[in-house]
Amino acid sequence: MLKPVFNSAISNKGTSAQAVKMSSAWTLALLALMLAGQSQGFVTIDGSISTHTTITATAMLNKITEVCKAVAESENREFRPTGSSPEELLTACLGTATGLVSAAKFRTAHNQIYMKNSMVDRDFANSPPHHVNSEAFIQARSLIAEGMTSVKANIEMKNFQAARETLGRVCHTVQDFYSHSNWVELGNTGPYTNLIRPDLPIGNLADIDTATCSDCSTGTCSNPILPSIINEKKLTSGYMGLFSAEKPKGKCSHGGAADLTSTQVPRGGISKDERHPHNAVLHDKAVNAAIQATLQLLEDIRGASGNQDFLRLMGIARSSVLSFVIDTTGSMSDDIAEAKRVANNIIDTKKGTQDEPSEYILVPFNDPAFGPLIRTTDPEKMKSEISRLIATGGGDEPEMCLSGLQLALTGAPSSSNIYVFTDATAKDEHLEPNIFALIKSTKSTVSFLLTTTMRSTRSIADTSRSAFRLYYDLALASGGETIEVSKTNLPQATDIIVDTSTSALVTVVQRDRNPGTVETFSFLLDDSLSNVTAYITGTSLTFTLISPSGLSQQYTNPNGPLGTIQTVGNLYRIRLNMVNITGLWKIDINSKEAYTLKVTGQSATTFIYDFVEKFQGAHPGYAVITGLPQAGMPTMLLLSLTGQNGPANLKVREAALIQVSGSTVSDGKVEEMGGGDYLVTVNSVPSGEFVVLLKGEDISTSSQFQRQSTTQMSVSKVSINAVVDRNMEPGQNFKMHFTVSNNVTGTKFTIRASNDRNFEMKSSSSITSTGSGMADGLVDINVPANTPSGTDVTLTIEAEVTGTTDSNFAVLRLSVVKNVTEFTPPTCEVIGVNNTCQTNCSWNSWDLTVNITDGNGTGVDKIWIQQGSADLIYSSTNSDGVKVYKNTYRSSCCSPNLQLSVTDKEGNVGTCFYSIRVPTAKIKALTNTPNAGPPSLGLATQLWAFLLISVVSVVQDFL
Repeated sequence: MLKPVFNSAISNKGTSAQAVKMSSAWTLALLALMLAGQSQGFVTIDGSISTHTTITATAMLNKITEVCKAVAESENREFRPTGSSPEELLTACLGTATGLVSAAKFRTAHNQIYMKNSMVDRDFANSPPHHVNSEAFIQARSLIAEGMTSVKANIEMKNFQAARETLGRVCHTVQDFYSHSNWVELGNTGPYTNLIRPDLPIGNLADIDTATCSDCSTGTCSNPILPSIINEKKLTSGYMGLFSAEKPKGKCSHGGAADLTSTQVPRGGISKDERHPHNAVLHDKAVNAAIQATLQLLEDIRGASGNQDFLRLMGIARSSVLSFVIDTTGSMSDDIAEAKRVANNIIDTKKGTQDEPSEYILVPFNDPAFGPLIRTTDPEKMKSEISRLIATGGGDEPEMCLSGLQLALTGAPSSSNIYVFTDATAKDEHLEPNIFALIKSTKSTVSFLLTTTMRSTRSIADTSRSAFRLYYDLALASGGETIEVSKTNLPQATDIIVDTSTSALVTVVQRDRNPGTVETFSFLLDDSLSNVTAYITGTSLTFTLISPSGLSQQYTNPNGPLGTIQTVGNLYRIRLNMVNITGLWKIDINSKEAYTLKVTGQSATTFIYDFVEKFQGAHPGYAVITGLPQAGMPTMLLLSLTGQNGPANLKVREAALIQVSGSTVSDGKVEEMGGGDYLVTVNSVPSGEFVVLLKGEDISTSSQFQRQSTTQMSVSKVSINAVVDRNMEPGQNFKMHFTVSNNVTGTKFTIRASNDRNFEMKSSSSITSTGSGMADGLVDINVPANTPSGTDVTLTIEAEVTGTTDSNFAVLRLSVVKNVTEFTPPTCEVIGVNNTCQTNCSWNSWDLTVNITDGNGTGVDKIWIQQGSADLIYSSTNSDGVKVYKNTYRSSCCSPNLQLSVTDKEGNVGTCFYSIRVPTAKIKALTNTPNAGPPSLGLATQLWAFLLISVVSVVQDFL
């Protein structure tokens, strides 16, 4: 085991190669699997491997590997990925029992980070601090510090998606420092620690009157930095002018065709975004330093959040989430009892398996109350919370169903399955547009279990389907079911919840017909599928199931040769016999009434997708569309394939948009971008609602497969643009500006805005487009002073062309974060070691005693063991003046390294490390107090060196 140096200042110079190269087999394999097809250098399009995406992905996967191995060691289990793909890393990290684990949520979590990283080039193209342009170092560090505070606070509140989105933006700014400044030209090869440590100074900056570059008439000079700047080790960065060529005299430009300042003396530029012959060496150094800096950033987050929450941030979780929204009015006692039975059954039978839910969500609603949202990873807490529900109150009036559903949609991870138990219509129908927007934005599936009650006005049996049309429409839009059933038969209907509580659920086909019709539906089943189940909802219908060999089974035969048919209420549930299922199946359905068909199964082979739009500028790329794609132009989406062993053997053969309620199929042009990623362009989309249909091939077996998305989408002539550029603060008003357009001057738009926290807010109710075809709007939100830091707020803005049905929406995640001004981290001092270790490590233990001090007076929040296995055997607190914690830890001699992480209540992290392999004649203490020397050095850099060595060791041990 390599040991860190404790006392001498370590230069950044020379640390890069060891940390980044690692042992090329692993690193290159990871790079090959990143979101490719994006950019040269740090740009976000066109095809080199050194992009913001690959820089972030390389750092993330290496840090995940390190943390997963540490967790496995602490749990006394092996960490041994079967291959080099992220999917195999996920499976090894989870340590599940044998079975399928889907990597869909793992990839989705990473894409949330990557996309927000790349969108900085669109949303903040002309902001020097976001790109560390124009010598905006201090402002850039403020952005990084604010972002890191937000990420840590969001994680503390378990708001992981909000944390990921902010992390993506922060990574962009950190990485741009190495490409846009002269850091590597000054001879540095490692990260600049002070950039993410606000308690350390950023010094020796070139002032506004100091010339920094020589003239480069060709624009391709290898290093135009003035010798005086290099000799004096002064920091500078290139000026960027998208709209003006002006820059201070003698200053470097960013460079490139989009930079107007690059034509002004001194000409050229110092950007290392793209790799060219003249800057190849500097570009490579900038990439390596950016990877190390991103690792450093991730390590700080890990230190504050702990291993388990860090892995959840990174998407390490089983895909299944058990989410219930339950009506608690007086008539719902039977339904509540059944929800409790189902939840307990899933918890008890799936505990310790690959299908154990990764999270549990419960939202009760009544009238007029609803919520709160209860979210936990502890199955026993879920049992306890659901057992506390009591059916009380309520008359013949509708309930606050949509309000409860809104909380679940914004609180659950994306692509969750949410089940609503009720016997009443919705009182809060005004939230209908908001719920539709959230469904499309989150891609979550909502199913309603509607039960008969004794109250005649709430009786489903006596009410036409139209009274509950809203529930049917919401379920259909999300790919869910609306199941009408008596309270007596509810236990049979809840089998559908057990079916979907799996980590590898995929949809093969889904269709809706209203009004009903006679139609034959075909769907392809492949040999990777198991537990294939078909669901048909409707009344007065008949159907026949036909296998690839021509064998058939009528709906009247509950136990036939092809499967078992269960009928409850308006639901037919058909579980196929798992013998020779591979091939093209058919199902003939005959009904004059509305019906739906859905076929699902379990398989690790699946895909994730986002509708995107291309943006131009200095660094062009693709941005995720938060609402509906634009009508009148090609629709684009990014697809990512994933399988049990990664996407290496999987290929997309066809991708299309298919009309849900009709037969129109719009084929897309498929462009492979590498690493399992594809860009699909559809020139003419179907009318109305559509879903994504994918047909692919496993080239290792030459077998074909079919998958379908569940969330319905459509296009709109209306577009909404809104950019989250800062956090909310408790007790402060927050103004969100947005623009709406349909490219027609004088169009009047009706605006509706809402948030899931019920914060008081005002918004423009009607706006009119000007000569540019755009209209400006404003949402003003009053944030209560008692709002906890780290709370996320989902803001939905809908714009509709007044007097028409053409509308669009934007769904934005905002974070409430208190203003933090104190960044001094806790310190750790080793004051004693008792080493009784002998030859046989299992016979003895060793003790480490440390003094832990909060460096800023906010108080120590948590102390946890980051590396090693130890027990706290003694703890005391000295409150004289500064509070000092004296802790003694006992560790087995078989665990010779111990690293503690200490976080204060502002999220600042201090670390203490000791190894009994280090000679103990003169015990050294590792603290976060910087030593004298260059601003970028000190003990924080020593810790960074240790962490880099740890990463190398983890990878070498794995290889």
